[in-house]
Amino acid sequence: MQWDSAVAMPRHHALLPLAATFAAVGLLALMDAFMKGAALAAGVYSATLLRAALSCALAAPIWLTRGGRWPGAKALKLHAMRGAVSAIMALTFFYAITKLPIAEAIAISFVAPLIALYLAAIILKETVQRKAVYASLLGFAGTVVIVAGRMGEAQGGTQTLLGLAAILFSAMLYALNFIIIRLQSQAAGPAEVATFHGGVSALVLAVAAPWLLEWPTTGALLDISGAALLTVMGAMLLAWAYAREEAQALVPVEYSGFLWAVLFGWMFFGEQVTVATLMGTGLIVIGSFLAIGRKTRI
Repeated sequence: MQWDSAVAMPRHHALLPLAATFAAVGLLALMDAFMKGAALAAGVYSATLLRAALSCALAAPIWLTRGGRWPGAKALKLHAMRGAVSAIMALTFFYAITKLPIAEAIAISFVAPLIALYLAAIILKETVQRKAVYASLLGFAGTVVIVAGRMGEAQGGTQTLLGLAAILFSAMLYALNFIIIRLQSQAAGPAEVATFHGGVSALVLAVAAPWLLEWPTTGALLDISGAALLTVMGAMLLAWAYAREEAQALVPVEYSGFLWAVLFGWMFFGEQVTVATLMGTGLIVIGSFLAIGRKTRI
């Protein structure tokens, strides 16, 4: 499969797409914290399905009031691809964070941006800059340090292993999702992207609803609603950023998600930060600054 990535990008200040990505990652990390609480209370499947449906319900009016029209065949195909991939990716990720600390799960998922850089070269025909590779390798090295330290302290068990398997599978889908976002954001606007992302994901997950759906309590439903709002905001920011800059420039900024996860994991669940975590975070931050230091097209 080949895609034409020779699309003219709007002129912009060099740092705006990076800033938008950083903000989006923070919003989505906060969403993860809301979803961990909801998934523990209502079940992973029910929380994931309702989040997707509510995200679509929140984004659709924005899209329609901005003159939204039914997408063409190319855009619709990309919406379907991303929605289907995201549905399974989200389900496995939210399952993982019920078994692992949020920061640890996000740290392990950082293998996705590393894979995505090379998928961008294969699918999008982007030229991978040397600095982008070094930045991602530093981020990945930081992740290895964090995970090694965590596994050294944690007692192994079936639940931990299930969580690790789920997050690794989710990370593989996450890498593919990066590439689809890049293609999707150049075929549709942010509001359309957010609408179809939630809608298609909800339709895919709804197949199992007759057997698995359980209506959540009021508290869990409030958490899911907050997560849906944060999802829409984060998705729109990412779509805006990826329409204006190459994937290899934005992917390393995803490593900042770990910093957000440490903060929200501590605030909401009392998750502690270890020495290994601090060391790994240092490498991740260096990698992110190296990526920002790369000359960005305008």
